[in-house]
Parts: sequence; structure tokens; C-alpha cells
Amino acid sequence: MDSFNIIGKSNQMKKVFKDIGRIAESSHTVLILGESGSGKELVSKAIHLSGPNSKKPYVQVNITAIPTELIESELFGYEKGAFTGASNKKIGRFEEANGGTILLDEIGDMPIELQTRLLRVLSDGTFFRVGGHQELTADVRVIAATNQDLVSRVSEGRFREDLFHRLNVIGITLPPLRERREDIPALAESFLHRAATELEVEPKRLDDGAMQLLCEAPLSLIHISEPTR
Repeated sequence: MDSFNIIGKSNQMKKVFKDIGRIAESSHTVLILGESGSGKELVSKAIHLSGPNSKKPYVQVNITAIPTELIESELFGYEKGAFTGASNKKIGRFEEANGGTILLDEIGDMPIELQTRLLRVLSDGTFFRVGGHQELTADVRVIAATNQDLVSRVSEGRFREDLFHRLNVIGITLPPLRERREDIPALAESFLHRAATELEVEPKRLDDGAMQLLCEAPLSLIHISEPTR
């Protein structure tokens, strides 16, 4: 799937590509699991761009990048006067994504008190802006992604079980690079080509010895990951 900047010819990645094609035509909620740097954002966007609503908005929200006290207003918006400093109405990310797709990245880190509000959106597609009384509707496909073990977080009481099941309608697990070493040469070549393009120089290449070292490096040293953008 070079058109989506997803690189890989290993059997594990062939399965991921097949899953993307199978999932894209549906409107079901998707949960993408994988370690940091495994390409969760790329897979999410590929699902959106391969589906019938590819021309509609694609909105990405990283839960961990938003202060906890602002997550609710970021996702659902707020009305003028809802709190100090709310001088104007603000449209939330769910409204921005209406008709398209929203990626809730790092969903495993969403505070437990906000998970109930998300559960309602997943259940009936309705929500309220912060400080609002008008029920709003969002026709949005939700894709969630995390590097957390949600089953363990559920058992620890840090993630709602009902929300987990709502998110995990369709699941994709991305393999880390150390489990698909045969993709290392193509990834290395892609990184070198990208660097050359940015620097406006001739592309460099790794000699056979250097490539062999990369491909045979101990598991603890394999940290190369696909670009996330």
C-alpha cells in the first residue's frame, strides 16, 4: 500500500493490507492495537481513504496531547459562557468529523470519567456541547488506537468494559518491526529517499554489510518504525 505510505511485504503486513480492504467498506468501529511507531495512524487513514466516505472529513485526535480538563470540550465543543474564557461557541472534533472519520489515538489513556460520554456517542451517536442543552448528532465512523493492553486496564478498573466492547467491534493488531525483519530493507530505503528529497540531494544507500547488520540486529535494538505521517 505504497499510496498510503505503508511499507511492507511480509506475511504479517499482507494480512494487515487485507484487513484494511475488508474493513474499509463497512461503517463499524475499529480498534487498532500496536506498539508506538508501528503505523497505527497510517492504517487508520488508509481505512478512511479506502472507504465510501473518503472525500469526507478525517479528524485525528491524540488524547495524550490534550490536557485532561480540556478533552471533553475538545471532543464535543462548548457553548459561549460555558466556563471562564468561553467567549464564543466552539465546534468540537466530532462535529468537525461529521460524515467522515475520527481517529481517537491513545484511547487507552482517556480518563475514566470521560469514557461515559464517549460510550454514549458510540451507542446512539448523540452528545451535548459543554454547557449546552441541545442534543446533537454526529454521523461519524470512530477508529480508536492504542499501545495499551486494554484487557488489563479493564481488569484494573481503569477502562470501562462496555466501552472496550463498543470499540472492539473490528480489531487490527499491527506487528512490531522486530517480528517482520524482512521489511527492514524497504523501510530503510524509504527513509533514505525521503531524507534526500527533503535535503535536495542524491539518495544515499546502505551497503550490503550495513543492511545485514540492521536486519540481524538483536531484538532489543530494533526500534526503526514506519513514519506516522
